[in-house]
Amino acid sequence: MSETSDYLSVSRLNALLREMVEDNFVDVWVEGEISNFALPASGHFYFSLKDDTAQIKGVMFRPQNRILPFRPENGLQVVCRGRVTLYAQRGELQLVVEAMEPKGVGGLQLAFEQLKARLAAEGLFAPERKRPLPAFPRTVGVVTSASGAAIHDILTVLRQRAPGLRVLLAPVRVQGDGAAAEIAVAITNLNRSGLVDVMIVGRGGGSLEDLWAFNEESVARAIHASAIPVVAAVGHEIDVTIADFVADLRAPTPTAAAELLVRRRLEQETHFDNLLLRLASVMRGRLLLLEQQIVGLTRRLRSPQEELAWRRQRLGDLDTRLQQGMWRRLERARATLDGYGGRLDALSPLRTLSRGYAVVFAEPSHKVVPEAAGLAAGDRIRIRFQDGSVQALVASGRE
Repeated sequence: MSETSDYLSVSRLNALLREMVEDNFVDVWVEGEISNFALPASGHFYFSLKDDTAQIKGVMFRPQNRILPFRPENGLQVVCRGRVTLYAQRGELQLVVEAMEPKGVGGLQLAFEQLKARLAAEGLFAPERKRPLPAFPRTVGVVTSASGAAIHDILTVLRQRAPGLRVLLAPVRVQGDGAAAEIAVAITNLNRSGLVDVMIVGRGGGSLEDLWAFNEESVARAIHASAIPVVAAVGHEIDVTIADFVADLRAPTPTAAAELLVRRRLEQETHFDNLLLRLASVMRGRLLLLEQQIVGLTRRLRSPQEELAWRRQRLGDLDTRLQQGMWRRLERARATLDGYGGRLDALSPLRTLSRGYAVVFAEPSHKVVPEAAGLAAGDRIRIRFQDGSVQALVASGRE
């Protein structure tokens, strides 16, 4: 048996192995499938990388994993860059990962899909929580860069189509470190201000990396918590972000967002214009009808002078007819009277007296004495002849 000095302790052996491994595997790329993924309170990632026949332990410490845009999970095929070391306490080789990329799909795209699925499961995209935009907003809040094309496009549309609409800009960075936090704070502050009726959150076009601030969870939750309806207007029409899914309405561009805000207003103005045109048409028709009626009445209406002249002429005609009628009636009455006069004359005692008869009146009663028996000797009488009368004294009674 060898001397005791020829033996290696376990610690020494692991130290030698560690030194050999670390000297020869300083920067390696390893592809494999993640399994046994764990995320303890320390924030470090612990997992295994495996293929069909082998596996190796892996660790990604918090300072490196906190900048990963996605969350590793079991079954995910990844490519890791790092260094190999020996964990002496357990005598295990492990890969200390400095960077990680999903195999076959970009890290940002994977992070997008993971956050989208998680927020959808929480109900942040539910259609029933979407609120309608106000039909006639008075003030619009805009969360975007103060120097970008988005605010210029929005203001141009609003000035042209809704001149009286107020715009309150909350300037923020729209890309780079800290942009998502600024956007989330701006959304919260506009809600607290109580000054706006609706909000546009967005920016102009760019790459996935440029638009990434609008895929951050903090922005999504700020939009979800907003009491003010939010229109997301990020990038171009083909660009889709998490903010688009959470917002009450997605606009393909900032210009389209401004147009959507004033669309109801324009529709109402067009409706009012049509009503005014219809009202004007009806009023013109009514006025034309009244004008025709007035013309007709004017033709039938005579002036007071004409009416007085007509009445005067009518009175003259009636007076002539009255005189003519009265003369005719007088003539007829005269003729009738003449007839009655002739008949009375024929019956008149005077006509009898003219034929030699006389009428005897008793005196002083002046009563007619129709027969001799009514007289006695000594009675005074008056005898009426045709040409006059005489008084007499009865000498004797009736013989």
